[in-house]
Amino acid sequence: MKICVISDTHANDLGDLPDRISEALSRVDLIIHAGDYTSKNLLDQLRNFGDFKGVHGNMDSKELKEELPAEEILEIEGFRIGITHPSEGGSPIGLETRVATKLGADLDLIIYGHTHKPVNKKIGGVIYFNPGSAAGVFPARYCTYGVLRIEDKIKGEIIKV
Repeated sequence: MKICVISDTHANDLGDLPDRISEALSRVDLIIHAGDYTSKNLLDQLRNFGDFKGVHGNMDSKELKEELPAEEILEIEGFRIGITHPSEGGSPIGLETRVATKLGADLDLIIYGHTHKPVNKKIGGVIYFNPGSAAGVFPARYCTYGVLRIEDKIKGEIIKV
């Protein structure tokens, strides 16, 4: 399975994002958005691509927060995947611990947004994956998104646009 992971788009629609991101979205089995769409129109466009999962972020409207969960746990190809947008503030130091505590135990992969900084690392058997900002929003210096390939193991890649 191939998954495109985006976050922190802060966009009105897909036209506000680089074309390469739309192209990537059209070539995957599942799209995951880790919060801060800032537009219902963008959410609807993402859902039109096909299979979609997502959580809301701190910058999303009341309408989006009512429609999307704050956290979600998925099971894909036998792997347990947690998704969140950890917007409770605080230092980025220890963020992975706070996110893991928030989502619970027994996860193979944690997808999160909010920091606008891409992360793809393994800690204690869990992969922490933040695709960064698809819109290149500060402090990001460029647009990024993630691609996950799930087969007998999970392999993640951060792509600069």
